[in-house]
Amino acid sequence: MSVLRWQDAAWPELRGTLDARPTEVGLLPLGAIEQHGPHLPTGTDTLIATAVCERAAALVDGIVLPAVPVGVSYGHGTDLPGTLSLSPSLLADVLKAHIAWAAASGLRRVLIVNAHLGNTATIGTATDWLRLYAPEVRVGSVDWWAADDALLGEVTADGGDIHANRAETSMVLAIAPHLVHTDRMADADDEDRTADLVFRYTAPSLSTNGVTGRPSEATAGLGEELLGLAARAVADRVERGRTEEPPLGVTARPPLAV
Repeated sequence: MSVLRWQDAAWPELRGTLDARPTEVGLLPLGAIEQHGPHLPTGTDTLIATAVCERAAALVDGIVLPAVPVGVSYGHGTDLPGTLSLSPSLLADVLKAHIAWAAASGLRRVLIVNAHLGNTATIGTATDWLRLYAPEVRVGSVDWWAADDALLGEVTADGGDIHANRAETSMVLAIAPHLVHTDRMADADDEDRTADLVFRYTAPSLSTNGVTGRPSEATAGLGEELLGLAARAVADRVERGRTEEPPLGVTARPPLAV
């Protein structure tokens, strides 16, 4: 099996592949650039989304689109440096544009692989628009941490509001260990303070250092295990998506925007 990375291919290779595989499912990594505690790089979510997509594609001879590296990170505020953010409406337009342009080249099935909780509402907005106004394009999404029940259990072992925690730190140790400040991991643990809250708050109101969880428990071995679970779950969706058809057929495109 091999991975076709969209940005590495010349157009004849893309045309040949897409003509030969008209129901191929492309993987679109969606990340974020935001503070990830004192020990992880700001690009953690984008690193993880890309790695999961590439490992999944390697299992099924798949296609990986260029990552959307900046997401919606309003929830991190501005107290801790490093966070970049699009507005929800802008990210929705970016996703729609990526998928529309890929479809123009012949890739008409796309699975967004998301690595940041703050993106989920916007993904819903973008995919709602596409399923109504571009019914010839199939688009879905999956949050990598919830792609498999066993995976979700491991990821939330040190708190439900995961951020720069045991799982994410382990995965970056497996993907790009040179970017992890391992000397800061032992003192980076911070508790999940979101339980039973009525309202939503930015990260500085919830965490002393931008972390939620226990990165002190992270290992590269655990990271490899989590990457494997996520990749297999995403690969399964690609294989099923290659043959999936709408149960009652494709609906018509509405004549006017509403």
